[in-house]
Amino acid sequence: MLAFLEYLEEERHNTVRSRNARLASIRSFLRFAVLQEPAALPTIHRVLAILLKRCDKPLLGYLTRDEIQAILSAPDTATWPGRRDHALLLTLYNTGARVSEAAGITVADVTFEGSASIRIHGKGRKDRLVPLWRTTMQQIREWLPEVNSAPERPLFPSRFGSPLTRSAITERLQRAVRSATATCPQLAGRRISPHTLRHSTAMHLLQSGVDISVICSVVGT
Repeated sequence: MLAFLEYLEEERHNTVRSRNARLASIRSFLRFAVLQEPAALPTIHRVLAILLKRCDKPLLGYLTRDEIQAILSAPDTATWPGRRDHALLLTLYNTGARVSEAAGITVADVTFEGSASIRIHGKGRKDRLVPLWRTTMQQIREWLPEVNSAPERPLFPSRFGSPLTRSAITERLQRAVRSATATCPQLAGRRISPHTLRHSTAMHLLQSGVDISVICSVVGT
């Protein structure tokens, strides 16, 4: 096992994080295997004793407000997918939602009565109600007539009416980033994911003087 882990790093040139991920998967399997083959317990214990390597966790960057604005303006709003993407990206930035949370938003999750807000279904069945900015509220109002308005239907569907997948949302963001590079050259070569938008939301709220406890209640933990 040690030789295999060394092979991953020395010959496959895997990072320490990848090496640790492989080891974690093997450990998970062996915890199951020990119940099926108790005679192998001594060998399994030796493998389980192999430690994960320490590695530096890279800092997750965030986007400036100008960079965010360039990305939000990138979709072609003369087309149906462009209008959907514009509303989707604005909602991601407004709410700090995880990509899986954004994929699960339905028409019923949006309310305009009183203070406009959107319900985000978070991890561990923990829902949170996030206030909508005026611009986000207006975009969603304009978007709703273009989709099936049944309460259980996805707010941001594919062309076929099904919810966008996480990979589809990521791809739409990356397409917007590529388009935005023309007006915002500093985006070129950046690795930007939906989680980058989430982190940017938290940082911009913090820079605006919003209390950290309020930020946690908005973007979740």
